[in-house]
Amino acid sequence: MKYKIERLLCCLLVCAGVFTVCVSAKNAQHWYCVHAKDHTRPRVDSSLSYIEKYDGFYIAPNEKEKVIYLTFDAGYENGNVAKILDVLKEKQVPAAFFVLSHLIKKDTALVTRMFDEGHTVCNHTAHHKDMSAVDRATFEKELNELSAVCRDTTGREMAKFYRPPEGTFNEDNLKWAKEMGYKTIFWSFAYADWDNQKQMDREAAKEKILSNVHPGEVMLLHPTSDTNAAILKEVIDQCREMGYRFGTLDELVGQS
Repeated sequence: MKYKIERLLCCLLVCAGVFTVCVSAKNAQHWYCVHAKDHTRPRVDSSLSYIEKYDGFYIAPNEKEKVIYLTFDAGYENGNVAKILDVLKEKQVPAAFFVLSHLIKKDTALVTRMFDEGHTVCNHTAHHKDMSAVDRATFEKELNELSAVCRDTTGREMAKFYRPPEGTFNEDNLKWAKEMGYKTIFWSFAYADWDNQKQMDREAAKEKILSNVHPGEVMLLHPTSDTNAAILKEVIDQCREMGYRFGTLDELVGQS
């Protein structure tokens, strides 16, 4: 309870339009990106500069290019992940999926499809733990175990991109990930789409996503969301009408 209160208070203290991290009593840092206005990029607080030193990414360096890097955190399938893949295939949009071991083991064909259709399959850890609370051996085990499950189950190699579960991390995590050959991918836009029992109205969600589109955006969505599955096609079309294209994480990290 104390931890949750600290995190809530931290959120309330965030200044609008600024990337920030909040530090709890146990020295965990929680990634937040508050939405900016008028399609401007959220500003980066100077306290976060160390993230780049450890190959951490949250936005493309080019401040003017209208490019979006579409990413999904996918822990399980409920029918919507397949629908998301259908839309991406129809619209020929590349995406990155940060997956867990449960999805790979239970829905192997779905993850294989991600590979086959040109998407990037990335590491979200094996068990979705609070990685800021683990030692190095456990950290490495979580990433290595997931990578091995992917290799053994699908016959494919997972990309060396890592996203900390719930955006919770510490500096050691970033250092360890880099030493393992991973680049840590955060985001510059997300919204409350993860609770399937509390889905935002479709028009409101579409408005929130589209009103916050910005150059170099790393967009985080959850593919289990009923709302996201229903609006993704329109979101893609309207982003393109606004002059945006969709890039890959290989492109994102190659720009820095």
